[in-house]
Amino acid sequence: MPSLLEPVVRPGTLNSLVQPDIHGAGLTLRPWLPSDRATVVAAYADPGIRQWHCRSMTNEEATDWIAHWPGRWRAESGAGWAVLDEGRVAGQISLRRLDLPLGLGEVSYWVLPTARGRRVAPRALTTLSEWAFARIGLHRIEVMHSAANEPSCRVASHAGFRHEGTKRSEMRHTDGWHDMHLHARLATD
Repeated sequence: MPSLLEPVVRPGTLNSLVQPDIHGAGLTLRPWLPSDRATVVAAYADPGIRQWHCRSMTNEEATDWIAHWPGRWRAESGAGWAVLDEGRVAGQISLRRLDLPLGLGEVSYWVLPTARGRRVAPRALTTLSEWAFARIGLHRIEVMHSAANEPSCRVASHAGFRHEGTKRSEMRHTDGWHDMHLHARLATD
């Protein structure tokens, strides 16, 4: 059934482009490379990342995880980048969910233990958001995190994402059901 609304972002906007490197706030966001496998495995072995992302990864799973991102870009369903600080992978940021007709994206991120405390996550979130608003034409970007994850709440706030509410018992973690905070930033903010 056809929509009565014109899409906010036309289908084909992403897959007509090569996924770019994005530069800003002293960081480079670049597509994942097969050579990043060991970094991804180490990240998902970190207790802090495992706590909030609820997964671990073997070498083979990390290879598959890296390999799936180009297909998501082509399908316009998501995009992932390694976050480089001073030329080294410091974390990841992704548009984990995209709805181009609605102009909506949802972001997830993590930072390696060796890069924490340098504001890598808020700088990456700001950089990706500004690019997604200006280049893709998104209208709204959301961040959702466990209400118990106070550092992620600070990241969202520092990047200009307003807290919009709490989704009760929304996500299951290894220790049970968690309320989730919803933050969002609009292109007009």
